[in-house]
Formats: sequence, C-alpha cells, structure tokens
Amino acid sequence: MGLRAFACFMLLSVFSVTIAEYVDVRVRGVVSIASTDDNFICATLDWWPTDKCDYGQCPWGNAGIFSLDLENKNLINAVKAFGSIRLRIGGSLQDSVTYGFGYGVKDCNRWKKDSSALFGFSGACLDRKRWDEIHDFFNKTQAKLWFGLNALHGKNPDSKDKVLWVGDWDERNARDLMEYTISKGYPVESYELGNELCGGGVAARIEAQQYAKDIKKLKQLVTELFPDGKQPKVLGPGGFYDKQWFNDFLLATGPGVLDGVTHHTYNLGPGVDSTLINKVQDPFYLDNSAQTYNDAANSVKEFAPWTDPWVGEAGGAYNSGGKDVSHTFANGFWYLDQLGMTASYSHKVFCRQALIGGNYGLLNTTSFIPNPDYYGALLWHRLMGNQVLSTVHYGSPFLRAYSHCSKNKPGVTLLLINMSNSTTFDVEVFPEFNSHPSQGYEEQLDTNSAGTPMREEYHLTPEGGNIQSDVLLLNGIPLKLTESFDIPEMQPKLVDPTSTVSIAPDSFVFVSIKDFHAPACA
Repeated sequence: MGLRAFACFMLLSVFSVTIAEYVDVRVRGVVSIASTDDNFICATLDWWPTDKCDYGQCPWGNAGIFSLDLENKNLINAVKAFGSIRLRIGGSLQDSVTYGFGYGVKDCNRWKKDSSALFGFSGACLDRKRWDEIHDFFNKTQAKLWFGLNALHGKNPDSKDKVLWVGDWDERNARDLMEYTISKGYPVESYELGNELCGGGVAARIEAQQYAKDIKKLKQLVTELFPDGKQPKVLGPGGFYDKQWFNDFLLATGPGVLDGVTHHTYNLGPGVDSTLINKVQDPFYLDNSAQTYNDAANSVKEFAPWTDPWVGEAGGAYNSGGKDVSHTFANGFWYLDQLGMTASYSHKVFCRQALIGGNYGLLNTTSFIPNPDYYGALLWHRLMGNQVLSTVHYGSPFLRAYSHCSKNKPGVTLLLINMSNSTTFDVEVFPEFNSHPSQGYEEQLDTNSAGTPMREEYHLTPEGGNIQSDVLLLNGIPLKLTESFDIPEMQPKLVDPTSTVSIAPDSFVFVSIKDFHAPACA
C-alpha cells in the first residue's frame, strides 16, 4: 500500500469509528398500542438427549429433561432471579413421550436411537420420580410450568401420506398424568397439545379440523379435572404459522377453548448458515419477521378475538442454533429486536429456545453460567412493563427503538439497539401527544429540569468490542456470578436527563425515564 493510500485508509478508519448521528425518537404515550403478559419473557426446557447432533456437533450435553441437573445452583439461581418466569417443557420429541402413571404403562424407558422413528429417536417415558423432581425444581424457583402434551397418542400415520397422522387423540395417558399431578398438589399453569404438527408439519402433521377436535377434548379434560379450582390454560397449536391452516383451526375450535394461540419461529434459517452473523444485525433482514407476527395477530383477532397470540418457541437459527453466534453477544441483536417487535404486534408471550441446551441456550450447557442473552432477558423482565407504546424515529434503520410503560415504577422505559458497527447515535426522546401524526406534532415539553429525576441507563456491550464474545459488559463492567453463584446486581448509570442518550456502535441500551409524561402509563 502506498503512502497516500495508507493515509486515506487511516483517515477512513478514524472516521468510521467516530461518526455520530443525532436521532429524534418520539414516543406516542397517549394510548398503548398493545399489552403483554406479566411473564412475557419465557424460556423452554427440551427433551433432546445427549446424542442429539447437528452439523457434526452434539451441543445438548445433559441439558435434556431426563438428564438435566435440576439441583445445579447456577441453574436454580438463574431462574429465581426473575422472581417469576414461565418455563415451557416441550419440543420436537414431546409427541413421542408417554407418562408412566397409569396401569397401561409397563415399561418406562428413555430415548434410544431409531432411524425409523420421529426425529430418529424411539419413544420415551416420563416416570413419577422425574416428574416429582421437575416439580421440586419449579417449587424452588417459583417458575410457572407450561407443559407440552403428546398430541399423537392414539393416532397413526395415514396409509397414503406417512407425514399425516389420523385418528382421534387418546387422552387417557394425559389424564393419568394430570390426576397424579393433582393428587400431589403440583401446580401446572398451562397445558399445550402437540409440537409443530400444524400446517405442513415438520416430521408429522394433523389436519386443522382434527386438531380442533383434539384440543377441545383437552379442554373438556381440564374442565372435568378442575371443576372448582383455577384451571390450567389450554394452549395450541404450537407450530409454524400457516395462514389458512390457522384460520381453519381457530374457526373450528370456537370460543371458550384456547387461552393462547401459540406459534413458532426460526427466522434466521439453519444454524450452519455461514451468513448467520450478518443476518442477526441486518435490520432489513430482521424486518421480514414483521409480516408473520402481524398476520398471526390478525388471524387471532379475526377468528379467536377472545384470546391472544403467543410465540411458543423461538431459537433464531434452527437445528440447535449457530455454534459461533447463538450463545454470543451478537445474538442479542436478533433476540432483543424480536422481543420488541412481537410485543408491538400484540403477542402476550415470547418463549426463547432454550433456557439451557443447544447453542442457543440462555445458560451455558456445561457450566450453567449465563450467556449474554440471559441478562438481556432479565433486564427486559425487570424494566419493561405490560403496556406497549408506539415509538418512531426517522433516522438510520440500524437504530431500533421500542418503548413500554416502566414496570412497577412511573414513566417509560425504552430499548435502543444499535446494529451499526461504526455509528454512535445520540438520541433525544420526546413525547408525542397527538395520536394522529398526520395532523402534526403537539409537543408538551417541560424545559425546566430543576428537580427532575436522573435518567437510568443500562448500556450493554461485548467484552473487548468483540460481538462474538460470551462476556457481557453492563456500563463497562463485566457481568459475572458472585462468589455464592448468585446473579450479579445490575445497577443503572444515572444520567442528567437534559443530555442525549449516547448509543455506542454494537450496543443495546435500556433507558428508564421516570418523569416522562405518558397518559397511557398513568
């Protein structure tokens, strides 16, 4: 490289890391545009055994339901830190699980490799001892249990279409499980029927009319077994959104059955995709998800307005995630953006695949130490309230902005995501009181900052500036477990409210503004 070329390169390099852009973010706080469940943040526990392998790697270790160390202190403390979090037990193998509680079950075996079986594993059995251990874990952590039932029990593959399963759901084994659970006083918040059997299915599928018939049978079972007490929620269909299938299913199901319409998303493609690191911070690619969320919400609004859409499983990249991306800081570009997007499209719950296991676990599969996305989820859970506010700006698409009424305190909290690796965004937040933006802005700003509470900011960045790091910095300090294996305190930086919010390249920032006037949050 010649001297002049080198000088130009150095000038461009310096410029690329010092460029700043002012952005005016407006929060329309007159009315909320949607609301979420108190436990919007959710995570899954899966059935995959140790020898579940993808792309020449076996990333599940002992994270599956049968082998997971439920006494692990890191695991228990990580769940307890939420105060309350919904955990879903389910996944691809749930429709091959029987329950060892009834008289008809003689053998209660675990998974075995079987190339002729669904997903390459023979059926397995959940015995009483493991079910007791699971409930002991949920009792210790105060997590809410969402349990996925086997929807193929009693069915058989069609003689002409081996992917299509036909016949009525046999609820007797599920009844055995529920009756034992009730006898022990174990709480189950929700029961979901089946995993990825809707639409075209994955390894198996059920027609919409039949699925509606089956899930009404589940509702009848729950109603019978809980005649006086609080009934568990009934959820379904737990698969990928297919507009016609979902519409037919919801129409055939009718009112009074479903408490949540669950669908899955793996919108980043296969975990082996070499472009995964680019996709997670490409706002134009991530925008493609919006149509699915909007369509799913519209299907529910039109055909089942008495309930709400839930994201029942979302791992980003399928087949256990990407080994160099899904457990790193970089995955937060996708994850946090999905949280903000789905909440805006009226989804009550977002369930992350997985709490532990694969490459996309919120916790490291072997050490149980939190990965970066764990802390993003925890901050969302603690800071973002139920009421979702419309948030707009007209700056770079690489800046994402979402706002909610703050959780358990006055004001609003924003999530600001900087997907650019070269631009700092200096953000000023304004209230917009006109709910009809075409009529122009009507601002009511108090320019007197005397006595105004300090603004709280939580800046999340990767260690060493490496977005593929597993170590997350909060306001410049690494987040690490305490000596007693507790989740560290996450204190905000207190900032003069008259200053702009500076969003560094490749960073996420939660911003709580206590004196922000939003009538929707009153």
